[in-house]
Amino acid sequence: MASSTDAQMANTTQEKFALIKQNLQEVLNPEIIEEILNKNERPLSIYWGTATTGKPHCGYFVPMLKIAEFLAAGCEVKILLADVHGFLDNLKAPIELVAERVKYYRYAITELLKAVQVDISRLVFVTGSDYQTSGEQGAKYFMDLLRLSTSVSGHDASKAGSDVVKQVESPPLSSQIYPLMQTLDEEYLGVDAQFGGVDQRKIFTLAVEALPKIGFRKRAHLMNPLIPGLQEGGKMSSSDPDSKIDLIDEEQVVRKKLKKAFCPPKQVENNGVLSFVEYVLLPASALKNNGTPKFVVERRDAEPLIYSNIADMKKDYADDILSPQTLKPAVTEALLEILGPIRKTFTESKDWQAIEQRAYPPPPAPEKKKKVKNLGSRFPGGKGADAKENGAPIEAKADGHVEGEGAQEVSVGKSAESAMEKLSVKEDGKA
Repeated sequence: MASSTDAQMANTTQEKFALIKQNLQEVLNPEIIEEILNKNERPLSIYWGTATTGKPHCGYFVPMLKIAEFLAAGCEVKILLADVHGFLDNLKAPIELVAERVKYYRYAITELLKAVQVDISRLVFVTGSDYQTSGEQGAKYFMDLLRLSTSVSGHDASKAGSDVVKQVESPPLSSQIYPLMQTLDEEYLGVDAQFGGVDQRKIFTLAVEALPKIGFRKRAHLMNPLIPGLQEGGKMSSSDPDSKIDLIDEEQVVRKKLKKAFCPPKQVENNGVLSFVEYVLLPASALKNNGTPKFVVERRDAEPLIYSNIADMKKDYADDILSPQTLKPAVTEALLEILGPIRKTFTESKDWQAIEQRAYPPPPAPEKKKKVKNLGSRFPGGKGADAKENGAPIEAKADGHVEGEGAQEVSVGKSAESAMEKLSVKEDGKA
């Protein structure tokens, strides 16, 4: 992994292109990137978007480390805080909480980038609703969205979002709008390429095919691999608390989760702990050590194992030279070192803490139950078997949606006017 100070090393077109592709799983339409690099008239413009749903977790280090490489290659990078997309994804970002979620994500991603030595002064943050729902640009965006909808079948839209949008038995129409908006964002952000996880591939393919149909140019697409979760099967996901570690988890929580993580001896494939070293800890150490990756595994009765590449590490793990009992503690200490500054900033920032409470309402404290004699429904004030109990307060779940009395109103708003007001998240007249 190249460090952010290695931009001077990526001078030639070949060096820049190699750095842009490094550590990616797939690139669609790479000739678009090569053409812009060869002309050398302006920087390559890339955007990475994230729906503001559940709390960002350690899996976010993967795209952030790649963004560091894009910057080292001289690219312009935009980070889209996709608030409307979070709302469309089965109400994972309730309309009443959208503005607070955007603030939380901006805090979390900024501190995450700082933790891996990325110069955030060279990044541009954009909030989706600023151009998707506001003013003349919002009206134009909506008209283009309608035009795009006439060029894409419902089947293709559903297929495109199937690996990204939450799948339910009777999906809302919003699940088809989501991939269309992500496609259109490429045009409105004015970029040459979109970057995302390999789970976005179907949406990227839709964008390549659909944008030219309404007169817009196709873009290149860059895909990073997904990290396996800490439990057996699946990816690291906000919707599964046991599969991931939050950026602000306390030290004891991090230690407990990694101690319980799925990490069978000699098994290299689908090993979330080993993958975390490959895609996060080794690249992060390279940023810290002037481009030289280094991961140290201390052993009680032997010399420490020192790795500079994942191939040697996987070989030792398969040969049982490196065991789960020595790997897990090493990963825990390395991760805690990275998370330390993030956690410190959170505990010292009253503003960030207040935003977290508003963006992700915690579960209500359990009430002490008083033993009440059931007089039956015929008595005044009595509650029969079918009587409704008082509704529970609003509580945010792991994937970002809320439950409790009034959850529907919190999720979609009291009216169209109030919903539009909530999606206008500019502060002090600034984007």
